[in-house]
Amino acid sequence: MIHYTNKDPTRRRHYWRLDTKSLTFYQNETGKHFFKEIPLSEILTVETAKDRMHCFEMRTANVDFYVGEDPNFGQKENGNAASALPQALETGLGVHLAKSWETVIRQALLPLTPQGPTSTASPTPPKPTNDDNGDREDIGSDIGQVYQIFPDEVLGSGQFGVVYGGAHRKSNRPVAIKVIDKMRFPSKQADQLKNEVCILQNLSHPGVVNLERMFETPERIFVVMEKLKGDMLEMILSSEKGRLSERITKFIVTQILVALKHLHSKNIVHCDLKPENVLLSTNAEFPQVKLCDFGFARIIGEKSFRRSVVGTPAYLAPEVLRNKGYNRSLDMWSVGVIIYVSLSGTFPFNEDEDINDQIQNAAFMYPPNPWKEISSDAIDLIANVLQVKQRKRYSVDKSLSHIWLQDYQTWCDLRELERNIGTRYATHESDDDRWEAYRKEHVLDNGDHFSAAYGRLRL
Repeated sequence: MIHYTNKDPTRRRHYWRLDTKSLTFYQNETGKHFFKEIPLSEILTVETAKDRMHCFEMRTANVDFYVGEDPNFGQKENGNAASALPQALETGLGVHLAKSWETVIRQALLPLTPQGPTSTASPTPPKPTNDDNGDREDIGSDIGQVYQIFPDEVLGSGQFGVVYGGAHRKSNRPVAIKVIDKMRFPSKQADQLKNEVCILQNLSHPGVVNLERMFETPERIFVVMEKLKGDMLEMILSSEKGRLSERITKFIVTQILVALKHLHSKNIVHCDLKPENVLLSTNAEFPQVKLCDFGFARIIGEKSFRRSVVGTPAYLAPEVLRNKGYNRSLDMWSVGVIIYVSLSGTFPFNEDEDINDQIQNAAFMYPPNPWKEISSDAIDLIANVLQVKQRKRYSVDKSLSHIWLQDYQTWCDLRELERNIGTRYATHESDDDRWEAYRKEHVLDNGDHFSAAYGRLRL
């Protein structure tokens, strides 16, 4: 294709190649050397040219590309246009060739939306992000003007649709975009999705996934969220023993409980806690985790109960299976199952018996392999959370105060996380003096692991 820019009027001819993430200008048809690579996420708009000197315009934040030329302009009145078409294809000139590229680039910029009516954004304003800098996009923007979707980067799939990788066009910040085909899902599930969006748009906490925007077309709904690195289930399955150490489990479970404390303080009950819904911010051994998938979440007051069936069977509390009223303690039962699964790599059920019966009777298995290697404190917390009677089940605060989680190493690990992300939310400064006294009493200042870790935190 022939092209020039607003910064360089020189006409250049390159071989263009388009894939799902970038447009590349190659020096020749078969070589590997290229002149320029433009990520699709950096292309802000593609517009048909008003100037007859080129065929269409492709704008990025830094430069505008003017693409194509019509060699027959001026000859059409003489009837010579057809004779020049083969030459146009060879030289990178010609309206037909340029129009083809204009069309495929437009389609690549928004690959999952059929060409048709312009999409509109949700009427609920987006959360501000670090990239806004006072220049937030118009709420009526088409999603393709704000974000690029990568259709070959599937991050996961859930009850509502497929989650793809994507990028914010102005900042190139990576995002996750949940795409829901409204034609394939009943209105009840669409209501659950909108419930999730409504809840997330009113939440701001380091332990909860950040929802940025929602867009809707007649066919689809697009929910844009921060992009994370995986989930807790993947972490468990990929670990060397197929289960997590007590140290890592304490570190993650404490973060889950801190996030739940924030949710419950706002009368929000997640109702579908499981490892797949605990996302990891990084691939680090001790990652920050965030709760996601609030499609089943409910607003439930401290002394209120709900009855509608929600959640995933293996993590459901007995009161839900019995169709009795449930409250925020439902989430605590799920936390107990998560701890069990993390430490053992298996569910606390006997495969030969009905899971529902075992849950309702709290008939859980603790076989010697691996439970003989796991501390009695861990088992004690699991037993106190997996209580059939809701009034006996540990709350968030009581679980956080349990001796298994009141651990100096866990506190050091969490303080290290907070230092790395620049936010203190998983520990409280009121505990600093207590753990400093513990360090002085129990840990020698001889360069051992605990002292070194704590020393870094104090810097």
